[in-house]
Amino acid sequence: MLAAASVGIFCLRFARKSCSNIPKERIIPMELRTFFLQQLERETAANRKALERVPQGKNSWKPHERSMELGYLAALVASMPAWISMMIQTDELNLDKPESQRFRPSPQDSTAGLLKLADESKAAAESALKSTNEGHLGKLWKFVMGGKAVNEAPRSEQIADVFTHMAHHRGQLTVYLRLNEAKVPAIYGPSADERF
Repeated sequence: MLAAASVGIFCLRFARKSCSNIPKERIIPMELRTFFLQQLERETAANRKALERVPQGKNSWKPHERSMELGYLAALVASMPAWISMMIQTDELNLDKPESQRFRPSPQDSTAGLLKLADESKAAAESALKSTNEGHLGKLWKFVMGGKAVNEAPRSEQIADVFTHMAHHRGQLTVYLRLNEAKVPAIYGPSADERF
């Protein structure tokens, strides 16, 4: 059985139509921003567990010539929650404009710097979510590249995608940890290095 909040998000995110096929007794109303704030808390805690284990002095390491460098990947995971703030406070991210580069994270030279970036990113997302409303989350936000909208959808859908995108890059980061002999944390379940 899906959790009540997940049912609402599932209907919004995947079915893209009403939840008429789900029994009413299984749906508990929840504001999207409340759901996103709870998810932010869970996912940033998981991020932190991975970020704490990033080996220092290996920012330029990468497993393949076409892969991201470890320092950039770790900074990306740390900074991704701030994308939520950007999506709430702007109407688009246009990568054709020079000012879009401010959203490109810079590798950090220490674990402390990486965790500070993660904390600031979480705080920005939390503040933006607390100050928005359901109507605003329903308005369109777009990602522009090469002169065209690559992705345009309600902010609520874009924010949901931030969490899945972040989980993807965090998973990628755990592979980098393993390849650098760092211990991989238990995140959604136990790892070979850590039990719950």
